[in-house]
Amino acid sequence: MQELDKKTYLFEAAPVPSAVIQLAVPTILSSLVMVLYNLADTYFVGMLNDPIQNSAVTLAAPMLLAFNAVNNLFGVGSSSLMSRSLGCKDYDMVSRSSAFGFYCALFSGIIFSILCASFNAPLLGLLGADETTWDATAAYMLWTVYFGAAPSILNVVLAYLVRAEGSSVHASIGTMSGCLLNIVLDPIFIMPWGLGMGAAGAGLATFISNCVACLYFLVLIAVRRGRTFVCIDIRKLSFNRRIVRAVCGVGVPAAIQNLLNVTGMTILNNFTSVYKADAIAAMGIAQKINMLPMYVALGLSQGVMPLISYSYSSGNSKRMKGAIRFSGVASVVVIAAVSAAYFIAPGFFVGLFMDNEAIIDYGSHFLRGMSLAGPFMCIDFLAVGVFQAVGFGKDALVFAILRKIVLEIPALWVLNRLFPLYGLAYAQPFAEFVLSIAAIIVLARLFKKIEAEKLSEKMNK
Repeated sequence: MQELDKKTYLFEAAPVPSAVIQLAVPTILSSLVMVLYNLADTYFVGMLNDPIQNSAVTLAAPMLLAFNAVNNLFGVGSSSLMSRSLGCKDYDMVSRSSAFGFYCALFSGIIFSILCASFNAPLLGLLGADETTWDATAAYMLWTVYFGAAPSILNVVLAYLVRAEGSSVHASIGTMSGCLLNIVLDPIFIMPWGLGMGAAGAGLATFISNCVACLYFLVLIAVRRGRTFVCIDIRKLSFNRRIVRAVCGVGVPAAIQNLLNVTGMTILNNFTSVYKADAIAAMGIAQKINMLPMYVALGLSQGVMPLISYSYSSGNSKRMKGAIRFSGVASVVVIAAVSAAYFIAPGFFVGLFMDNEAIIDYGSHFLRGMSLAGPFMCIDFLAVGVFQAVGFGKDALVFAILRKIVLEIPALWVLNRLFPLYGLAYAQPFAEFVLSIAAIIVLARLFKKIEAEKLSEKMNK
């Protein structure tokens, strides 16, 4: 119970900056390690100086991103319900919602693998693979998708569930253990002096790493039985209407958001594939490098979600607003500095991953354009995180539709027509800029709504 009292103090009484830092910093650190984990595949495959192998990693990226749809459906949905139930002191609902998230993630991962393996050929064609990149892309996806879907999805969902009760450190350790192992295994499996498997080796390293991370979380839950609200007891699995509606109300919009991201990336890769392997490889490298600010912003929004959920459910709107404001200012300052470095010296960062003059030139143009999105992305991610935390899944979905369907995808087509190839890098900054303005307006309205509800409750009493 002492451990549970510490968690209550963190959510209810700790100074807001301290609470945000304790919850968000471990999540941000694990996000940074995940960036290294993603960059490792690109870096070591890039050392082969083979654009085809590097293109395989780029072309398969939308499928790995598609995992996030399932991750968000059951990870974001279940963890949001867990945190809100903790705020209401409904501990049975906390256990049931975590069991629901775990088993649904497990079954979904298995089904995902079976479907992708069954439709291998049309899937590769849809991703933009041609006769030169087909075999390498298929070999990479064998381990990352066909075998790796279940452990990859389960790893992330378990991290969400553990983080929901305030155990950000343990969630981060589990995530980082897998990521660090991947970084160690990558050169052994990829490089000619090791197993020499190329892109396939990167996929195998990813598969093993995700399995190890899952094992960490399962052992953690078993060891902390009685001291954790995270429950994977199948007897607690319930398809109670309240649980399904609450999880899906937040999770489905979050899943659709990621499917739209997959759609956007697939369209981007297909536009880029017209310009052949060098351009594809350069776009992939620029995207991976730009993951640093993206994952920091995402890590902060995920880290602060339990505090926002708890504060909202317990009626502490002042603490909720303080957490949002502190998180927003801190993330914008940090990400703006990273984005500035990318804009000023893009060639330096791209050159770290491949010693190819054409690819460095392409990648520099791409990275300079993409870097402009960073500060605006912080605001957008935080707003979506707030909507998910308080159970406003529809608002998060509206933002996702605006980002991809209304803004980014049309911008890809227009900018590619106006500025062939290089214009593609500026579609995301345009979308994030417009969306950040909308995010500030909607958050301000949310604050007013909460205050009005509190005032109404006081008057009724």
